[in-house]
Amino acid sequence: MKQYNDPDDYNDYPVQGIIVAGHFAENDSYSVKRPEGIRDCLLALTLQGEGYFITDEGKRICRAGDVAIMRGDTPHQYGTCRGEVWNFVWTHFSPELLEPRFEFAEACAIVHIDNSYVLKRMYRAFKRIIADWQERRPYWQELCHQSLREILLLLKQRQSNPMDPRIEQTLHLLSTQMKRPFQIAELAREVGLSPSRLSHLFKETVGCSIIEALNRIRLDQAALLLEHTDRGATEVAEDVGFQSYNHFASLFRKRYGTNPRAFKSMASDKLAASQSGESSAQHTISTN
Repeated sequence: MKQYNDPDDYNDYPVQGIIVAGHFAENDSYSVKRPEGIRDCLLALTLQGEGYFITDEGKRICRAGDVAIMRGDTPHQYGTCRGEVWNFVWTHFSPELLEPRFEFAEACAIVHIDNSYVLKRMYRAFKRIIADWQERRPYWQELCHQSLREILLLLKQRQSNPMDPRIEQTLHLLSTQMKRPFQIAELAREVGLSPSRLSHLFKETVGCSIIEALNRIRLDQAALLLEHTDRGATEVAEDVGFQSYNHFASLFRKRYGTNPRAFKSMASDKLAASQSGESSAQHTISTN
């Protein structure tokens, strides 16, 4: 299979559904012109510097943190802005992979990712696409498609449910570090707001206080642990960051209508009944 060592080389459409990808840092002599367009779609994330995209809709500039997505069959030109070095990751992919819900109104849409966590997540997905495409191990196409879909879903999430990046970062910190004893002042410093401003903006955006959101995240995780692991209620309370079991049990009852131990018992009974039903069904099949 042809290796595309430079986006300039990519003018012919590969086997349907195959993704090609790369990571480049190009000076301002770099320019790709496709007056007839190509059939596939283009997705590019700018890491540093500035690049441009020109379509019939006009010229768009891409800066660090910008994602460009261009529909297939779009006449276009793109390259590095004057005096810049454009550092970007890119992938071409089949239009069949672009579900209707992922489509943008523009022929070439530019979406700025101002949340550092989301940006890093997208970059990691791009790197997985590049690695899987280059290595071509078994199931590489499916793995590329999954990483591409993650990027597109993150873009759609930002389009359909925009949120202040500082609140996004706060939610990310709460969910990934739930065992940590949070102080609102500490959270505020991490996201660059005053404690009062963070508290107000968070409740306005999320609909509950930071402490309420943290407890909800901890309780939901606790319910999953109780239902799907052998951990006891006391152990689970500690696992999700509660210092007091009684406090945990009280909040759990309010959210789920029963105490943690009863919840675990009901989950175990439900699993046992399900397994018993499957066993009976298999026995019936085997005896017929």
